[in-house]
Amino acid sequence: MDRLTEILNNQRSSEFPQFKSGDKINVHVRVVEGNKERIQQYQGDVIAIKGSGAGKSFTVRKVTNGVGVERIFPFNSPKIAKIELVREGKVRRAKLYYLRNLSGKAARIKDKNIH
Repeated sequence: MDRLTEILNNQRSSEFPQFKSGDKINVHVRVVEGNKERIQQYQGDVIAIKGSGAGKSFTVRKVTNGVGVERIFPFNSPKIAKIELVREGKVRRAKLYYLRNLSGKAARIKDKNIH
């Protein structure tokens, strides 16, 4: 079992910044169209981080044209070029699924005050 844990730890990509639920991040995703590849940015709030090891993933939610869009990214995905931390949020929960039912100003996440 130690050998399996060692292999999984070697596969883990650690070049991403540390983020948690409530943070706003900008995910640079590689998109392949035909024989061309381009980078597409997906910016939104992290509403959940699930799993551990190789199966760890995070869910990012953004609102586009009044419609909420959620996307799940595996941490070890080769399609993720980079992740930027835009701002840290102040939340009291690990899973922010309640944001799905809120709209407008009620759906905002407070900034973390640095004092």
